[in-house]
Amino acid sequence: MLIAITYAALLFTYRWGWSARPVSKLPEGFESKSIISVLIPARNEAENIEPCLRSILAGNYPHNLLEIIVLDDFSEDRTAEIVNQLSESLIPKESGSESSISCIHMADNLPPESRFTPNKKKAIEIGVSKAKGEIIVTTDADCLVQKDWILLIAAAFENPQTQMVTGPVAFHQEKSLLQRFQSLDFLGMMGITGAGTQLGWHYMANGANLAFRKQAFEAVNGFAGNAHLSSGEDMFLVQKVAKRWPGSVSFLKNCNATVLTKASPDLQAFWHQRLRWGTKNAAIPSWPMRLSLLTVFLFCWSIWVNLALAIAYAGMDIAANFYWIFLFQIIVKAVFDYYFLSEMCRFFNRKDLLRWFWPSFFMHTAYIALIGTMSIFYKKYEWKGRRAT
Repeated sequence: MLIAITYAALLFTYRWGWSARPVSKLPEGFESKSIISVLIPARNEAENIEPCLRSILAGNYPHNLLEIIVLDDFSEDRTAEIVNQLSESLIPKESGSESSISCIHMADNLPPESRFTPNKKKAIEIGVSKAKGEIIVTTDADCLVQKDWILLIAAAFENPQTQMVTGPVAFHQEKSLLQRFQSLDFLGMMGITGAGTQLGWHYMANGANLAFRKQAFEAVNGFAGNAHLSSGEDMFLVQKVAKRWPGSVSFLKNCNATVLTKASPDLQAFWHQRLRWGTKNAAIPSWPMRLSLLTVFLFCWSIWVNLALAIAYAGMDIAANFYWIFLFQIIVKAVFDYYFLSEMCRFFNRKDLLRWFWPSFFMHTAYIALIGTMSIFYKKYEWKGRRAT
């Protein structure tokens, strides 16, 4: 019951922090003069890379101030070929700008054996070293961005104290219950990200919508210290920057700054994705974040433990105690999950997802306990055709 109350207080505070954070807006008549380099790590993304590039170039940021670098990570399909073909055709001829799209091949920069291991951190480090922009923006090859995305990022960096900007990422085009559950879960993550930044509790980021000053990346030595971990490049980097320059990390609370991507299509892909994310949690240096993760993990586990004990002692007087505690926990979690997620769905114009709240509620309770446990004891997963350990 105590951990249930702690969980409720945590979500209440997160929603308060989210509401307290002002909406990020473009200053009237804003014109940026900053050169911005967009880095897109890509592996076997032939199906997605063209829509991604088109969405970036369809934005309102001047092409002559925009550089796009695709970081081809030993792709085994036509990803690099498509990028090269589009490098000229996607730039309007009347703009007078030279092509702003280039492709850097990891095969030309890393040893041959690297093709068998995840290289996202190394790819971004190489991309940063070769980027012309003073501001670096990262996204993923399977993402679509909105017209004011880069403008909003550039406006955030008008504050000279800002060293890093994190932005919202959301799923779209859901077709199944599993994908709708992921969308609800991800909106919750965005709320926690924005609220954590506002409260100064902790700093989170998603590499699909992340921006930083090139000099800040170099000053903290990039991913040094966590390069051995195959995931978490965004989370570790934002915490290094926040530690080096307190108050320098900003969150873009604006629907027009949202980067869209698709949820995992099936249970196997979802399992490997979340296991990949979970394996980095123990290495996160921020104790407030670890404490928040631990609270949610223990609460979800305690719900299943109380249910199991109630069933195990069925027919005995003590069973009633476990049933009542279980019921109390379920009510607390449902009320405060809905309280928090309804605000996130309202802000991101996704109230339709609330129709899937109840099945998603039970899926979340199970998956947090299961994935959280597996990520502690089982470090192997497959991603982009590679097995990480």
